[in-house]
Amino acid sequence: MHIGTQSLQLFQHSQLVKSHVISTSRRPPSNVKDSLGTPRGLHEIAERIGDGQPPGVVFKSRVPTGRHFSEFPDAGTNLITSRILWLRGLEPGVNRGGNVDSHDRYIYIHGTNREDLIGEPFSAGCVLMSNLGIIELYEVVRTGDLAWIGD
Repeated sequence: MHIGTQSLQLFQHSQLVKSHVISTSRRPPSNVKDSLGTPRGLHEIAERIGDGQPPGVVFKSRVPTGRHFSEFPDAGTNLITSRILWLRGLEPGVNRGGNVDSHDRYIYIHGTNREDLIGEPFSAGCVLMSNLGIIELYEVVRTGDLAWIGD
């Protein structure tokens, strides 16, 4: 993932397979707890959440609500939708452990109800994708797959 270009590239066997437009944090990149910045560095997919859920379903505390984002009154709020890929940092002191732990910060790649803002910094630290984009990515990645987030 590249914060500067708001893009995510999917590689398989060292070959670029797909590129997606994303949104990262509206704040500067940061690995520090409570910074609301998108963390940099090497991560792995720790958990895949949402298998089989319909596009646009909203998650609360990683549990599907059974409701589409259009059923939520405040459309200005960034909701977690469709699928969740929960990231775990792999670099001790950089994005793992202490006050820089990406997993403890609940850093996800996930869908959003604000697809109109994909491509510009908008999140509170997570990596946002279109609902169909995150479903497509979810289908090809597995727990343990690596994710690099750079400037």
